[in-house]
Amino acid sequence: MNTKKYCLLIGNTRWHWAIQKSKTWVFAHTFPKPTKLQAIQNNLSKWAAVGPIPNEVPLDNKKCIRNADIPLKKLPKWIGVDRALAGWKCFEKAKTQNLHNKGILVADAGTILSMTYITANQEFGGGQLMAGLKLQRSAMYEGTEKLPKIKKGNIPSNSFPKGTEEAMLKGSFQCLLSTLIDAQQEAGIPLWLCGGDSEIFFDHLKRRNIDVYLEPNLVLEAMVTIK
Repeated sequence: MNTKKYCLLIGNTRWHWAIQKSKTWVFAHTFPKPTKLQAIQNNLSKWAAVGPIPNEVPLDNKKCIRNADIPLKKLPKWIGVDRALAGWKCFEKAKTQNLHNKGILVADAGTILSMTYITANQEFGGGQLMAGLKLQRSAMYEGTEKLPKIKKGNIPSNSFPKGTEEAMLKGSFQCLLSTLIDAQQEAGIPLWLCGGDSEIFFDHLKRRNIDVYLEPNLVLEAMVTIK
């Protein structure tokens, strides 16, 4: 008998799982798997979605986390539930370290790189949205005649690579890195990173003395702990 508990965030391109084993939660990130969801449906304790919900599995709406369930003030109905979850959980973490007095800035580096500002009063204060790393690279390939499809993943150390693919890798990374640096410096508050590409940016930001904190699974941690 499957005694595990699951929380699921249905993303734009991947599914994000929190899996309880005994008293410990572990996190996993997969491509959409409706057959797996069908198999564990009775053990699914909570779910939320920002991407397409599979038609094959009838999910229980009573277990769905929505913006109305998230204790952030002045939260718009239209904002993605992943941003709302990350903002709330990040503010809770910041409070335990006394890092919330001027507000916080949360960057979720996924398909879309979102930045969400939470004020010192735990209010939604706005944000920014831009294409993430993979989306930028696919846009260059799909929107031009000559640029190749990216097959590599490592960011070149050379500031100005000579190869086309390397130049695309470096350019897309540098674009988002510079945006994160500029946003943190303009806001003058801590920057918290989460999401699939967060670790890629973290070391580079630390080397530039940016006030940054890494919490890759912030959204899933929020789903686990929210009442």
